[in-house]
Amino acid sequence: MTLPPEQIAQYEREGFLMVRGLLTDAEIETFLAAERDPKPQRTLGLRRYTADPHWRYLAMHPKISGMVAQLLNGHPRIVQTMYMNKQPDGGTGVALHQDVHYIRNEPETLMACWLALSDTDRDNGGLCVVPRSHKRPVYETALPKDSREHAHWEKVYQMRGPDGQAWDEPMHSHEVQGLDLDEVVYLRVPKGGGVFFTDRTIHGSFANRSGDRPRLAFATHYVKDGTWVYRKDIQETVLVEKCERQ
Repeated sequence: MTLPPEQIAQYEREGFLMVRGLLTDAEIETFLAAERDPKPQRTLGLRRYTADPHWRYLAMHPKISGMVAQLLNGHPRIVQTMYMNKQPDGGTGVALHQDVHYIRNEPETLMACWLALSDTDRDNGGLCVVPRSHKRPVYETALPKDSREHAHWEKVYQMRGPDGQAWDEPMHSHEVQGLDLDEVVYLRVPKGGGVFFTDRTIHGSFANRSGDRPRLAFATHYVKDGTWVYRKDIQETVLVEKCERQ
């Protein structure tokens, strides 16, 4: 399955693209059933896809990775994966940010695919984006203001440049400053659908206030082959290979 030219043009114009039917119900249930069993690979964090076949399958899904290759205009490499199980008792979201705040890369090719493993919308803390924000400079950020809505953390990461120079760099959870919140679009992404977006597209989510609907999502970040990622914990990227269906 490939993207038609008009969808590629929409991605380039808006900075994001929603596509329905990327995953089947069976593929989603296979992943969720595996998540219900404890797994030692959870200690791998953002690189769990390197050891867990279910995470690897979603990250290298042939339909999705084929679209990523089109949008990158090159061969994709996996940087990191995340499973986000936001429960309906106020599970917090990630404040509005640009992914380049967290993952510096050169040349700047980073992009993401955010997969809905349940029906998602504004009420249960679904994804929101700011269209055309990818054409702007990188925003200044601060720690999120409301810890009831957004995760709040500070950490020091080890970094390494292409010249071999290494250093420690403090980082915190980001919330963009100076944004007109009327620009935010709250997406309704059905189960099995996904959203592709660039590393400068402002996006995030808010707490799950639905009362009874978990918001389940899986995200993979990719770069085009030949891109340098500065953070050492995710610097060892993996080239996407052909992945057989489960």
